[in-house]
Amino acid sequence: MNLIVLTPEKEIYQGQITSVKVPGISGQFEILNNHAPIVAALGQGDVRIIDAKGEKKIFSIKKGFIEVLKNDVSLLVQGVKE
Repeated sequence: MNLIVLTPEKEIYQGQITSVKVPGISGQFEILNNHAPIVAALGQGDVRIIDAKGEKKIFSIKKGFIEVLKNDVSLLVQGVKE
């Protein structure tokens, strides 16, 4: 599955992943391969990525949105702290 993470200033991540956990408004949720299409608002919290090699990347966000469509995941976020 492909993930791209964008802020208003720049692209902070792009690549193949196996999973991503995000802080939804009602709680954290995880996106895995072949997830159903979804658009959701994100709240403050940690984004946890596991890439195709099994390496982990974690960063904090203040808010944003996630879109999942045909194994393409887009995160549009603000207030990133790596």
